Amino acid sequence: MTQEQITHFDGIFNALCTSLDITESQFDTVVRSYRAVGDWLAKSDSSLAPYKPIIRPQGSFLLGTMVRPINENDDLDIDLVCELTGKHPSWDQYALKHKVGGRLKDNDTYKKMLEEEGRRCWTLRYSDDANYHMDVLPCLVANDYKVVMERAFSTSEYSTQEADKLAIRITDKESDNYKYDTCPENWMKSNPFGYAHWFMYRASLGDTRRMSLLYESVKPVPSYQKNKSVLQKAVQILKRHRDVMFDGDEDKPISIIITTLAAQAYRGEASITEALQTIIENMKYFIRDEIDPQTGKMIKKIENPVNPEENFADKWKEHPQRQTNFYNWLEAVRRDVSLIIQQRGLHVIAESMHRPFGKQVVMRAFTSMAETAKSQREVGNMKMATGSGILGTAGSVTAKAHNFHGNN
Repeated sequence: MTQEQITHFDGIFNALCTSLDITESQFDTVVRSYRAVGDWLAKSDSSLAPYKPIIRPQGSFLLGTMVRPINENDDLDIDLVCELTGKHPSWDQYALKHKVGGRLKDNDTYKKMLEEEGRRCWTLRYSDDANYHMDVLPCLVANDYKVVMERAFSTSEYSTQEADKLAIRITDKESDNYKYDTCPENWMKSNPFGYAHWFMYRASLGDTRRMSLLYESVKPVPSYQKNKSVLQKAVQILKRHRDVMFDGDEDKPISIIITTLAAQAYRGEASITEALQTIIENMKYFIRDEIDPQTGKMIKKIENPVNPEENFADKWKEHPQRQTNFYNWLEAVRRDVSLIIQQRGLHVIAESMHRPFGKQVVMRAFTSMAETAKSQREVGNMKMATGSGILGTAGSVTAKAHNFHGNN
């Protein structure tokens, strides 16, 4: 591919990501909703108030890799943590979790929205019009957690030691000590913000300015990310391809595996087109073969970068179809992206993207591109890359103004 062609395909993939992403309005609505939950938990008359509860996003909402569901009437799944700084000495996991759940039930609105206790979370299901639900994970953090987080995200370097300090202790009703152990050090450990630190480092690859922008996302009231990194966009595209290929299949490749392998395979490309190719070709090299100490058989390991003992592919042993599906998906996305970037002409390119990404989002992306192209034509900035049949602002032949009548 020529540099002009890469630039134009970058425009197409960027438009696709915009089409896949939640809107700023949706983002702001979600933030207002969980901020209101946090305010209720922290209100002065709450039994939780002495422990300074804070609601903070985690998962794809935090990482900026969320994609709209295939059926856009389906719920967005918003993952949150409810951070408590300390606890009453007598509280075990059960007590702490039900203190959070009980406080939610004290609010008539939240009581109606609250589902039965989940394994680790409380789920608030908003109205059908809102199209989202929130999974709130109660957890304990250290007294200086805010300082530790600010320090970790203020540097462009990644430190395993700093990331480990971001670990939290969570409640899990399937743990053996759920109803009797009051010592948080014995509770399950999780590190969503250490993982975010690692992912953001991979997304920025030493770019201090980019790292500082990404730090905004871990704040209790984050800013909407209008200018996502190349890695964030690549993960969104990969997840969308997965969603379309395995619509409704519980054995589809899970997001944490796709996100982790993509971040490991990313090499700092500034081009989304080149990054996608590099990531897809190299993801498999970060899956290790390892002897299972329990069975002595060879298994696959995808290491959690902030907890090397954790294997994100541990369920592949019990559900071998998931391993098969992952490799089938990896080959399918390699084939589909390769086919797309071989096409020339916007109409042909759009047609090649309908099946792997869904017609609706692709049409939305190309409609947005057409509107941008129209405005560029009108000011004489639209050019065509020689021999590519792709319009953009970079190229060698200036395109004449066009009214975009018909099916352009």
